[in-house]
Amino acid sequence: MTKSPRHSLEFKRRRTANWLILGLTYAVMYAGRYNLSFANQELSKHLGWDRSQVGTIISAGLLVYGLSAFVNGPLADRIGGRRAMLMGALGSVVCNVLFGLGAYMGFLGTGEVLVAYLATVWALNSYFQSFSALSLISVNTAWFHVAERGIFSAIFGSLLQLGRLLVFALGAYLVSTGTWPLVFFIPATLILMMCIPTFLFVRNDPKDCKLTELDPEDATRYSDVAEPLRSVIKKLWTNPVAITIATAVFCMGFVRHGFEQWFPRYMLEAGGLEVSSPVFVQGSLIIIGAAILGAFIAGSFSDFFFDGRRPPIAFFGFSLQVCAMLVVTYMPSIDAVILAFVVNSFAVSIVHTMLSGAAAMDFGGKDASATAAGMFDGMQYLGGAATGVGIGALLDRFGWAAWGPSMVGFAGVGAFLMLLIWGKTAKDRAV
Repeated sequence: MTKSPRHSLEFKRRRTANWLILGLTYAVMYAGRYNLSFANQELSKHLGWDRSQVGTIISAGLLVYGLSAFVNGPLADRIGGRRAMLMGALGSVVCNVLFGLGAYMGFLGTGEVLVAYLATVWALNSYFQSFSALSLISVNTAWFHVAERGIFSAIFGSLLQLGRLLVFALGAYLVSTGTWPLVFFIPATLILMMCIPTFLFVRNDPKDCKLTELDPEDATRYSDVAEPLRSVIKKLWTNPVAITIATAVFCMGFVRHGFEQWFPRYMLEAGGLEVSSPVFVQGSLIIIGAAILGAFIAGSFSDFFFDGRRPPIAFFGFSLQVCAMLVVTYMPSIDAVILAFVVNSFAVSIVHTMLSGAAAMDFGGKDASATAAGMFDGMQYLGGAATGVGIGALLDRFGWAAWGPSMVGFAGVGAFLMLLIWGKTAKDRAV
């Protein structure tokens, strides 16, 4: 039996350089996407907006992200993940700068014209941001065997949490010092800086580094390796397992973004905390730590105990989300709510790692992983799009008591769907 090139020291060293740079680029791009959550309340204060007006910007971004993922997935497979990542990063730099200038200077007034401007700029930022995860998955599918993808999806899930950590630390400080517009300019600068090593060192495939090409033993093995991309797209969108995963990811998207986009504002308004308070800062750090832990537990258990099956781990994550949102709904204690937030972050990370990461590589295969990721990620962000205007309007009418219940049902449906495909693996793309 021929030894896989993934066991060679040279291969491991070059792969490490590849994924580390790509992962850090993804992390700072993540900071250029979730920075809006920390400007949420500041936009209302600075411009006199209600929650639904801010929610319009959130929904515009998430909706465009979701729709563009369907298009940009096949595009990333065609032009290569490295080039797609660079395109997305540079576009996000420009959009973050334009958003920060418009939000702070208010040169279009403070009414609906400015809302439309910021929603448009944030939608464009989301279009370019959609390349990030798709590009990363496209490149890494060629470098990682199917048996490694659970744990390495956890590693990448942890790297993106570094971007989230940056937003939490930076956002809290900038809001407390009154310099909140910098929460858009600083990530833009970091993204631009990471474009340099991405251009110089990242390569799409081992053969581009003059290394032996890896057989990842994923869905590519179970289908005609010569089939055109159009055929792969059709197979994905007509495969019951892939459709079930996409529907579950839609549900996860509502819970994830319903939580992440509104969590800081909840802590400030319903929790009565200051953004610089120790409880807020420490709670935020624990939430990020829980997400990292969730990613590693999901990846490890999937690879080592469930033989590469992703649905059982995702079921566990969805079930925890249900429990967490019920606590938020019925437990008025701030300590209990913070604990629920920690559990929910842990659970969302589990599902995201399994379905948006590992399952996309498994079901897309080496030649169409970004296409599968676009399908799954697109559905996630379409689910999330409803959390902007939808939850914003809900909060304006019913207050924060309606926040937790709005997410419980989606998590429950996701758990049920995972039961339906409990034993499915990569080879089931070919049925």
